[in-house]
Amino acid sequence: MKKLFLVVLFSVGQIVFAQNFKITYKTFFEGKENPKQDPVIVFTNAKETFILSEKTAERTKEIPFEIQKINRADHTVSQYAFLQNNLVSEYQNKEILAKQKFELKSETKKILGYLCKKAVTSINSNTMEIWYTDDLKVKGGPSILGQDLGLVLEITRNGNSTTKATEISKVKNFTVENIFAKKKITSTDELSYKELLWKSRFTTVPIFENETINFTNDLKSDEKILRFAKGTVILKKVKYPKIEANSNVFVELTEQSAGDAYDRTGTVFIIPQNKEKSFFDALQNGPKTVPAFDNGNGKTYQGVAATEIYEPALELMRFFTPFGIQQFNHLKLKDKNWHDKVMYRQDISDLKEMLSGKEFWTGVFIGNYDKNGHKISLEVTLHKDGLDVFKNNTAIPLFNTLNIMEMAGQDYATMFDSPNGLTTSFTLTKDLKNAKLRYITTGHGGWENGDEFLPKENRILVDGKEVFSFIPWRTDCGSYRLYNPASGNFANGLSSSDYSRSNWCPGTTTNPNYISLGDLKAGNHQIQILIPQGKREGNSFSSWNVSGVLLGDE
Repeated sequence: MKKLFLVVLFSVGQIVFAQNFKITYKTFFEGKENPKQDPVIVFTNAKETFILSEKTAERTKEIPFEIQKINRADHTVSQYAFLQNNLVSEYQNKEILAKQKFELKSETKKILGYLCKKAVTSINSNTMEIWYTDDLKVKGGPSILGQDLGLVLEITRNGNSTTKATEISKVKNFTVENIFAKKKITSTDELSYKELLWKSRFTTVPIFENETINFTNDLKSDEKILRFAKGTVILKKVKYPKIEANSNVFVELTEQSAGDAYDRTGTVFIIPQNKEKSFFDALQNGPKTVPAFDNGNGKTYQGVAATEIYEPALELMRFFTPFGIQQFNHLKLKDKNWHDKVMYRQDISDLKEMLSGKEFWTGVFIGNYDKNGHKISLEVTLHKDGLDVFKNNTAIPLFNTLNIMEMAGQDYATMFDSPNGLTTSFTLTKDLKNAKLRYITTGHGGWENGDEFLPKENRILVDGKEVFSFIPWRTDCGSYRLYNPASGNFANGLSSSDYSRSNWCPGTTTNPNYISLGDLKAGNHQIQILIPQGKREGNSFSSWNVSGVLLGDE
């Protein structure tokens, strides 16, 4: 009887095949090569295909990065995300290649000496032209697209963006296995994989998670989170990491009602402590312990304007809660599917130089009188290689009339009933180039003649000269109806949340205005805000919450 012996040759960590190919792909736009690209590298043979980048293959790619593998035996696509701490997340898809549909064309052309055929498909309204060859008897390509057609040597999107093979060579073995050495691979589902990869691309600074902001006499501060003003202000000391010059910085807050049915004013703020007194003194010892502003209207307003010895709170983001989101979702209306939370997210990259590498008391205020109040979470995210729109290296808080300590006796900002409005002085020790005022303004007074519902001109004067004027007004409030389950419905067919307002809508943020001030010389300067605030009617009154930060380059 004859015996048949099967001999398999292999090396540790590497499988050696007779025909292993390495293909290098580069990207072009309108025929011009991208000068700052990391070329795609494909290793392929009859059994498997790996897709990675040149820097990944050379072990110089910064985390996170991905490697894709196609198993030719069962057409499984495996995606590997390389994360911090030697962790690798894996997701497998056995259906994606079979679902790809192509229109095969009769056109041919040669790429790198190989005869290629053409196929066309559409992805997310983008026309994709794929050129592939059968000459090498292997399959592969620079992406998942067209992997079962043959060896894809060129893909063009919408006729102008091309990924094209620039070099093909035979290799003895693949170098991919070494990249996986000493890595812990964890399998997961598709959405979890995408989330892990997405979150690994930026830095998250967590601040608050599912914290309550309510109205209570039973304040429960601890060593990490302080609570003030009967629970309507929460505060935490946060150390912000070093922020690179070309980074984008975002603040993100999510909110749900835990009992309060009304739209409320909210703010996210930090407390600079560069002077003798700060807003932290007001929180700890009461608003009367910090300098007050007096414009001659018979009232004094505590802690709203900068002085030689005091810095006001610096507002990162102004937001407004909707009418009872989540807690009152049981108030059903036909064809209305209420959202269960609202997310406020705003770019604060103009303040990155101030935050970078520093520690600040960071807080959230929501004015309310409900014992259950609101639930919020807050984080700041840092994203490298962003759009460096604001290049200022200086941020000076000048004023903030939002009465963050309303429930501790801080008065409403009614100073604009005086012709003097709000005035504050500041001193520059150096010339300030390209100065801008980061100005946030919202009008309040929630009855028919209140300033909440009446357009009012805001005028900004610097050193006695008007530099800007505008009417802050929002007409898009009806767009956010599905955030507002407890909003009242009126006989005219409108909901309360539909009405236009003085620069705010229930369930939205209020964007800053950036007002150009030109170049300011070193020395003393004065800024004045004038608004024709409406008159009091009985117990009803109007007020204006304005905040201003001076930006520029020293």
